[in-house]
Amino acid sequence: MKMNLTISVERLLGEVEFVVPGPLIGELKHLDNKYASAALQLARKYEIVPTEATGDNSVIELALQRKAFVLTNDKILRGRLRKLGISLIYLRSGTHLVVERV
Repeated sequence: MKMNLTISVERLLGEVEFVVPGPLIGELKHLDNKYASAALQLARKYEIVPTEATGDNSVIELALQRKAFVLTNDKILRGRLRKLGISLIYLRSGTHLVVERV
């Protein structure tokens, strides 16, 4: 079953603005698997914001600047976000979203 992330997140949090750090677009373009391709297609639907940092650090930079939630299934990144006190959302069991507010 496919999940519409925009609708699912807005059901949990209300109306939100989705943004993607610019450096992640470049990273996704260089990965060669179906998940990266799907993530790139999804990311292009949202506002792409330039950041000074690259990779995961660009996600953290943007989240701290905007006091934003981060939507990710990357376990290592989720651990870093928790340590920094950044709220997050992730997909569990491929069926539902989990929200961790800090």
